Amino acid sequence: MARCFVTHDLPGPALGRLRAVHEVDLWTEPLPPTPDQLAERAADAEGLLSMLVDRIDDALLDRCPKLRAIANYAVGYDNIDLAATRARGILVGNTPDVLTDATADLTFALILAIARRLGDAAASVKDGEWGTWEPDNYLGYDVHGATLGIIGLGRIGHAVARRAAGFDMTVIHAGRDPAGLDDLLARADFVSVHCPLTPETRHLIDADALFKMRPTAMLINTARGPIVDQDALREALVDGTIAGAALDVTDPEPLPPDDPLMSAPNLIVVPHIGSATHQAREGMATLAVENLLAALDGKPMPHEVV
Repeated sequence: MARCFVTHDLPGPALGRLRAVHEVDLWTEPLPPTPDQLAERAADAEGLLSMLVDRIDDALLDRCPKLRAIANYAVGYDNIDLAATRARGILVGNTPDVLTDATADLTFALILAIARRLGDAAASVKDGEWGTWEPDNYLGYDVHGATLGIIGLGRIGHAVARRAAGFDMTVIHAGRDPAGLDDLLARADFVSVHCPLTPETRHLIDADALFKMRPTAMLINTARGPIVDQDALREALVDGTIAGAALDVTDPEPLPPDDPLMSAPNLIVVPHIGSATHQAREGMATLAVENLLAALDGKPMPHEVV
């Protein structure tokens, strides 16, 4: 029986499977453990089930000499220093596929919400500002027949493209090629970010990229917050360089209510809920637990990060 530290309770029955064969120490505080708290609780653990907010680096791993396996409860793993884990022979797993459709659904919900100004319109009713029907109230933009630019055509990007087909959208995509990205930014009515966060994609959407977008275009980010330069985004929204933005991810998370970005017009920010469905989050728990169970049993992780 191995000792495992789990940094947050998980929906569904998956943790019960882990408890049946291993000792589980569960973090139950409302906020994530600090780096020192994480190191202290994982000091003698062989397995770690981490959240995307848990930074796992050399400093932490030096304090966890028994650690053999890390199951990250996310499809992304930019919170983990893979060079440091590989140097120590620690296996790392993630939770792909099960959150693809949920995140793609949320992406399209944000496209529709920012295009049709749903946040502003709903607030007007709640605040008692809806006086009567007017021809020019809360005018938005058509999604049907528009051009959708997808940055990062992986699992989630493909799923978003499939949804766009139902709206007769023209879908264009780009990866890291600058020429392809410039063309996408110039042509798209909606720019949706789905690439992983890497040193190369940090602030990929900066002031220069936003300037290349159309003044009627809108930005959607359901990938990772640091891919977008938020200072540049605020300026672009304030001065009308682009027409709107919808973010499921920010830098930092959570975004403070008094952050300058929050005063920008035509902006929707939601609290990183891309995978927040019962089915997706329970599926992620199952994969994370299966990764740990396999690794601690000396077997390959079903979803190992290689």
